[in-house]
Amino acid sequence: MIAPAVLSPRATRTRTAILEAAEELFAARGLAEARLEDVALAVGIRRASIIYYFKDKAQLYDAVLGNALGDLFRQIEKALSGEDDLRVRMENAIAVWTDYIAGRPTAARLLLREMVGATPDQPPRMLRHLQPFLEMFRKVASEHRGPRVVSDTLSPIHFASAIAGTTLFMVGALPALHPDLDFNPLEPEQLKAQREVVLRIASRLLESRQDGSNDPASGIRT
Repeated sequence: MIAPAVLSPRATRTRTAILEAAEELFAARGLAEARLEDVALAVGIRRASIIYYFKDKAQLYDAVLGNALGDLFRQIEKALSGEDDLRVRMENAIAVWTDYIAGRPTAARLLLREMVGATPDQPPRMLRHLQPFLEMFRKVASEHRGPRVVSDTLSPIHFASAIAGTTLFMVGALPALHPDLDFNPLEPEQLKAQREVVLRIASRLLESRQDGSNDPASGIRT
């Protein structure tokens, strides 16, 4: 595979188009069922042209995961940096997550497929792309611990799972039930309500005391 750094502007555009088309197909069909021929057709190129950028389907799939999660990581990392109070930065990062997934439902479906298909013997392919997130969350959690920000009993992994899971299900799974539902989960007002719910959950978790109780005087910020 030719490194993206040496690609011409035209080749870079083609590579980006391949990643976008592949994300749609992998999200809809999964790795096993998606075909390079279909990716090529969606982009308007020959199948052989994809090999110029990615040596096989597995490498293309890994690049799609890296692209989707890399974009998200950069946005969350930016939200967590700066001089604002840690709580504010964490809430900003959570807002970035919900807005990102809501605006990129193919990524939500892709991540759900990864998790559903994982087994102890076959871990998800996205695992290595998640390591930067885990390290970032551990660093943030260790920055300050206390009843008003992060409890000693609050695992970064459990916190991330609780926050991520609700939005992934909302965006990646509920639309499959529409129109049997009374609402479209991807409508702006529903996505706004989901963001508020996630922030409320996060606020309650961040306010948990070390003994597992909550501070009733602290209230819930959204």
